[in-house]
Amino acid sequence: MATTLQKIPTNRTAERRRFDESKAGVKGLVDGGIAKVPAIFRHPPETHFSDNLGTNYAIPTVDLQGVDDDDSDHRQRIATQIRDAAESWGIFRVVNHGIPRRILDDVIRGARDFHELEIEAKTRFYSREHRDGLVYCSNPNLFTLPVAEWRDTFSCSMAPVAPAIEDLPAVCGGILIEFGERVMQLGRCLFRLMSEGLGLGSNRLLEIGCDEGLTVIGHYYPACPEPEATLGIRRHSDSNFLTILVQDNLGGLQVLHKDKWVNVEPLSGSLVVNVGSILQMITNDKLKSVEHRVLAKSTGPRVSVASFFSTGRNPSSRVYSPIEELLSEEDPPRYPALTFMDFYTCFKANACDGSSTLRHLKL
Repeated sequence: MATTLQKIPTNRTAERRRFDESKAGVKGLVDGGIAKVPAIFRHPPETHFSDNLGTNYAIPTVDLQGVDDDDSDHRQRIATQIRDAAESWGIFRVVNHGIPRRILDDVIRGARDFHELEIEAKTRFYSREHRDGLVYCSNPNLFTLPVAEWRDTFSCSMAPVAPAIEDLPAVCGGILIEFGERVMQLGRCLFRLMSEGLGLGSNRLLEIGCDEGLTVIGHYYPACPEPEATLGIRRHSDSNFLTILVQDNLGGLQVLHKDKWVNVEPLSGSLVVNVGSILQMITNDKLKSVEHRVLAKSTGPRVSVASFFSTGRNPSSRVYSPIEELLSEEDPPRYPALTFMDFYTCFKANACDGSSTLRHLKL
């Protein structure tokens, strides 16, 4: 299942340590006036530059208007649209999703305001350890991936237990709590629609615990002096059930579709939803986990807030495997039964090559 992690050169390790100890993040580098991207952030050109751009493609859009009305045919049409988008793309945009635009604007503003605090005000939240409340650092995988990414990040576990508002930063605590409650409602709605689209009982994915854990992550991508030299986030697939993304108007997110990179253009008031690898696994490849990346840009900062539906933070003995109702003699299980920790161990072991964890788990 596992491959060997690439080693980080010794001189780069020292450079990373100095960068980490500053606690100033990529924003601190930019504020310091750097004119070139430091060596630890420089990606090989082939990882982010190519001519295979899918300019004729656009991710599907699903309108959720009236999904809870007493019109079963309309609801089934929406469920079918979501299933088709998740099967063919692994990603789609939702509009009329029920979360007011004010909340979306405020959560982006809150994430930006946190990252733009003075360093001293952010220091008490800086950590590379998992813990309750909000945790801030630059590059969570700084010491494990061969090349660092051009971003700073905070993460906040919102479920199964939401943090106390007094333990969160004043500039974003209130909106994180409000947004977390709203996005949990939307996530459960989407899981039900996906279940229905797959021909399962409405609550089947919820019974498996797809909504058990929720983590809200705020990414901050400062303007880059050499955007052609680095990446905001490398090519990867999410190691979860489902991700719901709010992005500002700067763009930069790309998804891999039919071997072409497709821009996920910002659309005010909309949300981007993508399938995670564990959801692909338990649906036996009926739904697809999309590979995606974020480009560095000369303008910025770009701010996005991603909500990850996964298991709870504490290790669980729950075993995940392809859902029995989706299997047949012609379509047997394509993946073994395993715990989330088994899955995550494989994900971490193969993180360097950017490939989907599922490629290493197929039976």
